[in-house]
Amino acid sequence: MPSSVGGAYDRPVASGEDLRALLRRFPSGVAVLTVDAAGQRLGLTVSSLVSLSLQPPLVGVAIDRQAAMHELLREAGSFALSLLAGDQEALAQHFARGVPPIAMWRGVPIRAGDLGAPLLEGALGWIECRLAHECPAGDHTLFVGEVVSCQSGPSASALVRVQAAYRAL
Repeated sequence: MPSSVGGAYDRPVASGEDLRALLRRFPSGVAVLTVDAAGQRLGLTVSSLVSLSLQPPLVGVAIDRQAAMHELLREAGSFALSLLAGDQEALAQHFARGVPPIAMWRGVPIRAGDLGAPLLEGALGWIECRLAHECPAGDHTLFVGEVVSCQSGPSASALVRVQAAYRAL
């Protein structure tokens, strides 16, 4: 039993690669996290979105501490999530690649969210959050958002990631 997260165990611990290999077999929904920090917009494909609480409504998303999104999310103080539809694989790939900021939004159909972050058109739905908490989690930070708005989009299949590939479900 660990004494704390990252603490010592009395038995060997699985490697990060072992965990990644196993979790690749477990489907997860795909979303694009967006922020607008004083006019600087950024988007990042994530599959680490989790519902944390209904009262109050909270969601969490884990972001690598080395990602450009990490500090911009802190600076913005709010974020949006576009839950991708099954036919939006190209958008998932686009925002997963680390596209240079000058080209990030070119040709991407968006609308402004109530908190300023862009929302991707055609998504299954959108969640807008105020940044409520952040928790260090190894090489990532778990950002907790207080949901201030959620909207459903068109009825469609969801985009999921499994076996290192995108699939409509």
